[in-house]
Amino acid sequence: MFSRRASHLIFFSAFAALLVAMHLPFLTLPFHWDELGQFVPAALDLYRDGAWVPHSTAPNVHPPGVMLILALVWKIFGFSILSARLTMLAIAAVGVFLSFLLAIRLARKAPGAPAFAAVVFLMVAPLFYTQSMLVLLDMPAMTLTVLALLLFFDERYAACAAAATALVLVKETAITTPLVFAAWLWFREKRHREALYFLAPAAALGLWLVALHHATGYWLGNDEFARFNVDQSLRFSHIAYAIGRRLYMFFLSDGHFLGTAALIAGWRFLRGKEWRIAGLVAVAQTAVVTLLGGAVLDRYMLPVLPILYAAFAVAGSAWPRPVRLIAQAAMVTLFVVGWFWNPPVPFPYENNLAMVDFVHLQQEAAEYLEDYANGQRIASAWPFTEAVVNPEFGYVRRPLNLTVRTGGLRLANLAQLNPKDFDVLVLYSAEWSVNPRLMKIKPIRSLINAFLDPNINATSDEIRTTLGFVPALRWTRGGQWIEMYVPATP
Repeated sequence: MFSRRASHLIFFSAFAALLVAMHLPFLTLPFHWDELGQFVPAALDLYRDGAWVPHSTAPNVHPPGVMLILALVWKIFGFSILSARLTMLAIAAVGVFLSFLLAIRLARKAPGAPAFAAVVFLMVAPLFYTQSMLVLLDMPAMTLTVLALLLFFDERYAACAAAATALVLVKETAITTPLVFAAWLWFREKRHREALYFLAPAAALGLWLVALHHATGYWLGNDEFARFNVDQSLRFSHIAYAIGRRLYMFFLSDGHFLGTAALIAGWRFLRGKEWRIAGLVAVAQTAVVTLLGGAVLDRYMLPVLPILYAAFAVAGSAWPRPVRLIAQAAMVTLFVVGWFWNPPVPFPYENNLAMVDFVHLQQEAAEYLEDYANGQRIASAWPFTEAVVNPEFGYVRRPLNLTVRTGGLRLANLAQLNPKDFDVLVLYSAEWSVNPRLMKIKPIRSLINAFLDPNINATSDEIRTTLGFVPALRWTRGGQWIEMYVPATP
């Protein structure tokens, strides 16, 4: 028999090896979207200058926890995309192992071995699959959230407060988790002294906000970030859309509808103190990122997924074994299909391997410009603008001649440009297009027009009429595209 420590080491090693193997094709994939727009530049500022508040990208409220980890890795091994990807996968492997322990803990009263199903759900879920290799905050926040839960269940409150402090220094919205712990101890268990331990995360986050305000003059880093993520997000239409998207993601998307059926059948297994605490943590985290945040990104829900998948697996124990195994196998199959299948409505590319198609398209266009249009003045929109000026992001060998950054890809953005300021205009599919067949259905068309903007890209005719530029080259991949425009010849 293995000792408990040896068993833990075996499971962690297996999870880590499997995660790396699953991501082998992407270990040197150039940085994508928010990676190159925010988190990698911020980590590079820490790595090179020791700057806690970034200066090579717009500062915002996000704490420097993940960026500090990357900076330390780069100090030891040197900067590379490979080291960044492996670092994030290592954190993800810890998260998977801790999620396995959490599922074991929550499944104590359920028949069978649902913890294994829960950890398989997590590892093959399209969102976790892609996020586990990206330099973003939410997957590390998931790992620390699960760690804090396990420590809280073990009544190791000082250690839990330390983990929660690390958690809020990774993702500021995770402050809800220590607040749940503090409220539970204070109001439910009357353990006031232990509840006060959870002042530490709030104090740490407060110190970061003071330092950020001192450096930038803004409590959230910059005024535009505050308007987008607080002011605009509190509109009724935005909240309604965010709630709808969260419900769809949790209970319908990919194979989640099968998990929902399991919840309906076996909700009675989700009882007891630990399930109540885990549920409160999940609800609080969902609420804060639904009410706040201009971009309704599914990755914000990563800290909730280990709890949700444990619930799916445990509730499924209510079914007879053959039914349960068939449903779980079908769910896993649908998850794997979800790596490649794109829904018929707009979604963040980072939710599945559409992210890889996006990166490769931008890489092809950047390499073409570098090889055949070197010296040409380029106009484009973020994040392609950052890809062509910083070789460290993996797209070009040397900075290209970017002269114009558009405010976006809509006609209103392009109409503000002076066509004499650039020679090449590069545009791309910034969002997944709505399936035209859906737009023919009046109720669906009304919903899409009310909550989404299906006209995010200006058309070729609009660009020609407004700027006098015409399409010259176009690359397509997996339903996405990137296109170069040049001045029309007389």
